[in-house]
Amino acid sequence: MSSRSKKNNEESPVANSWDQHRRIVHIGQAVMLAGVLVAASHWLAHLEAFGPGQPPGWLDLAAGYPMGATLLIVGGMLAGRRQT
Repeated sequence: MSSRSKKNNEESPVANSWDQHRRIVHIGQAVMLAGVLVAASHWLAHLEAFGPGQPPGWLDLAAGYPMGATLLIVGGMLAGRRQT
């Protein structure tokens, strides 16, 4: 529930639109954070911070830097959207 005052227990369509916009922006920011965490953990794995040995080749192609970059791009698209 929103903390702003309500008239007759109904919110205006503008307030609903703004709440939905802010929700999508926050989801985009969370997705971007996940992308940073994926890329950082992959980088640390290459530095052997989690033990000896490099990540397997399929992990480099699927869940390494490409996945981190994809999450950053998708999150940026959501977080940078204009309100409609």
